[in-house]
Amino acid sequence: MTGRSTISSSIESYLALKRALGRKFINEGYVFAALDEFLSKAGAADLTADSFGAWCVSMAHLSPTTRRCRMRVVRNLCLYRRRTVSDCFVPDADTFPAPCPPRRPYVFTHAEIAKLLEMVNALKPHTNCPLRAQSYRLAVVLLYTAGLRRGELCRLVLGDYDPQDHTLQIRSSKFHKSRIVALSSDASVEMEAFLRLRRLLSDHPEDPLLVRRWRGALHARSGGSLGQVLHGLFGKAGITTAAGSPPRVHDIRHTHAVHALLRWYEAGEDVQAKLPSLAASMGHVSIVSTAYYLSFIEPLAHAASERFARHCAAILRPEVGP
Repeated sequence: MTGRSTISSSIESYLALKRALGRKFINEGYVFAALDEFLSKAGAADLTADSFGAWCVSMAHLSPTTRRCRMRVVRNLCLYRRRTVSDCFVPDADTFPAPCPPRRPYVFTHAEIAKLLEMVNALKPHTNCPLRAQSYRLAVVLLYTAGLRRGELCRLVLGDYDPQDHTLQIRSSKFHKSRIVALSSDASVEMEAFLRLRRLLSDHPEDPLLVRRWRGALHARSGGSLGQVLHGLFGKAGITTAAGSPPRVHDIRHTHAVHALLRWYEAGEDVQAKLPSLAASMGHVSIVSTAYYLSFIEPLAHAASERFARHCAAILRPEVGP
């Protein structure tokens, strides 16, 4: 970044340190660039309580969660500066806004997933989107059956699919974790049918799986454009949350996790023993992260209650007198 304010050199050295340790710090870089520009325009001699407060006020239009995250990013920079500047300003984290409560995930029904696939199949071809209907159909299938993140889906290349083992290689995703995801038999059929058409456009193993045409060349589809189309399809399919808004694309990943649990309950499986495999498949560090996706919604509550009743009814049923 180009130095503008008095803390520019500290920002550059802090970013260099974090990136040398393997952190990308892309979003943090944007926050620091905005802070640097703000301090420069304000003519602030340094980052002080007053200049920090003025910068926070400039973000009043953002959500409390977003403001809190950005303020924490700057606080970590200040803690880094304090190693060499003992009297530098460090914001008090207790004064930061409280985060908004997490948004309740929307869990699709099987009928809604089927309806969504019908809507995808009806998409018309477009000159800038080769295999338009086929691409979005595969996107819905992989998001739902494999529980992929949207970014992971868009970064897939042709060589990531193993036709022998019917697996997908997910490379260096969140938390710098790579993993192998086994596809279901139906998902494998969908993938192979798509690849027969996709390889007519290009067949190099490092070519993106989902593509768009721009100025005569093929490029990987972006997560933003994928989300925009899927949001439109949610609306056309009549799929809305209790608040009347379309679900998030990420809610399909929530649905993948919840439906996996429901299948295990219905099959009489040991759910706790299977959670680590679900965590590994979804690319989580531990089952604690997976638990975030398993909100105690009505279908899960009913399945858990039925299992409890089957195992404990004889113990808890009161004695009937003569």
